[in-house]
Amino acid sequence: MIISKTPLRLSFVGGGTDLPDFYENYSKHGTVISAAIDKYIYITVNKKFDKKIRLSYSKTEIVDHIDELEHNIIRESLRHVGIKDSIEVVYMADLPLSGGGSGLGSSSSLAVGTLKALYALIGKFVSNEQLAEEAFYIEKDVLKNPIGKQDQYAAAFGGLNQIKFFRGGDVSVEPIICQPSTHNLISSELFLVYTGISRFASDILQNQKKEMGKKLDLYENLVVMVEDFGLALKTGDIAKCHEIMRQSWEKKKQLSSKISTKEIDSWCEKGLNAGAAACKIAGAGGGGFMFFMCEEQVKLKIASALKDLVCLDVSIEQNGSQIIHAST
Repeated sequence: MIISKTPLRLSFVGGGTDLPDFYENYSKHGTVISAAIDKYIYITVNKKFDKKIRLSYSKTEIVDHIDELEHNIIRESLRHVGIKDSIEVVYMADLPLSGGGSGLGSSSSLAVGTLKALYALIGKFVSNEQLAEEAFYIEKDVLKNPIGKQDQYAAAFGGLNQIKFFRGGDVSVEPIICQPSTHNLISSELFLVYTGISRFASDILQNQKKEMGKKLDLYENLVVMVEDFGLALKTGDIAKCHEIMRQSWEKKKQLSSKISTKEIDSWCEKGLNAGAAACKIAGAGGGGFMFFMCEEQVKLKIASALKDLVCLDVSIEQNGSQIIHAST
């Protein structure tokens, strides 16, 4: 039996510039600064004594043939690795991710974690880069989801990174090198809020792609903001990080009318009025999770201001996807 543990992620600045439509067609590169967080997806895989496939998540599937599986990411991950039958797969998560749309890169963490576990089961080592690329291939090319490329790399590598996406498909993952006190402060300031709103990120991303050619200045501004945010982290200027994050959220909302709503804007405003330094939606937008940057003593005030929502502390996870149990 094999168990993999794969982190979810938060994106600080640059989301949207990781869409292939942007960096392949309109710019030399896209770039984001994101961090893996200490909330995880767990995948357990085990060989089965008969020829059936058993898959358990929010529902249980028991089928004879891989084509009969309804869960598309796990089905295509099995097919990609070359496992056709005689296997059990169990999927669990720390946060409510059923149906996707969390904003925490959950579908990509699922793809990375499933591939990690399946490769371990057949005794094959794969690098973090290969895991990320194969997960992206499954989501983008096989399943035709209009996704960006940051989530797979954040899940596979872990840590706090600036990730760059180049025309032709090359990707660089550059860990943010800063003072431990800066890293610890950024980590301690993270405060996650669940909006309770379900949405399909693909709808928002499709709309972004449709409007992209008309809004290239916004995307280029986001690229510059990523560089500025990275420099502020390296020099320990946390106030500058907060300022850039606030500005980038205002820019990001202009990429698509579907990214924010009056309700989301109201929650952000309440959190900022309670003392938060910055706020943004966690992923493509429209719902799922949002997060604040704030001092520890402010978190209770935000939770009180948003008492109808679920709030929780998270911190930066240094490790990417890993095998936490392996037995024969």
